[in-house]
Amino acid sequence: MRIALTGANGKLGSVVEEELTAAGHDVIALDIVGARREGFTRIDLTDYGSVADALAGIDERHRGLDGVVHLGAVPAPGLETDVATFHNNMLGTFHVMQAARRAGIRRIVTASSETVLGLPFDVPPPYAPVDEEYDTRPESMYSLTKHLEEELGRKLVRWDPQLSITALRFSNVMVPDDYAGFEAFQSDPASRKWNLWGYIDARDGAQAIDLALRGAAPGFDRFIIAAADTVMERSSASLMQEFFPEVAVRRSLGEHETLLSIDRARAVLGYDPKHSWRD
Repeated sequence: MRIALTGANGKLGSVVEEELTAAGHDVIALDIVGARREGFTRIDLTDYGSVADALAGIDERHRGLDGVVHLGAVPAPGLETDVATFHNNMLGTFHVMQAARRAGIRRIVTASSETVLGLPFDVPPPYAPVDEEYDTRPESMYSLTKHLEEELGRKLVRWDPQLSITALRFSNVMVPDDYAGFEAFQSDPASRKWNLWGYIDARDGAQAIDLALRGAAPGFDRFIIAAADTVMERSSASLMQEFFPEVAVRRSLGEHETLLSIDRARAVLGYDPKHSWRD
């Protein structure tokens, strides 16, 4: 497929570009930052005219797209002011989805976030492992924009039954160079309780994106995308018992099983994470 990738120069985006290209896709890299290189075009996602033009065609790049992967955003709470985060993320996502619809592009995969599950879990989750079945619980302006972006996708597909929008709720993105730092977590498990000790290897994030591009059905759907394990050497059950003793653990847990349930992504998308810091 010929795919436009926003946020192509970000931590996740750079890996996604490499992995999608290796999988045979023709990737049009879009971002507001980054050095000049082959296949990369600068874009300001808050400028609808530029977004619409980029998705419709770019001389020397493409004359039409099969899908869009939207990763471009302020990537976490607190990096910008609340109003700047809302303006950038909400407007950018609307522009990408609207421009894709206008250009006749029927496959959109967009980065949502684990934060919609209630992070940093100062209020305990309703149960564990957490999944997609309970209502979103945004606790920051960043998370609120991710909730609203999901709602935008959910509503747009009502108007266009052939449109497929998949929101992937990525956990904390890691690359292999990050894994050396995991040793520090072991003596201070409280430092990672904020996301139930979860993470996602960027290469497995790219796998989930590829699966959604190839196989997502028309309509809207959302999936938690995390590694199969936690960042901890301690058992998942013992972590829950110590830090969230009042939270119901709904089933027996594997020794280091993720507490961010990827069961639905496995069942619907065929997601199968291959990478772990333990390797």
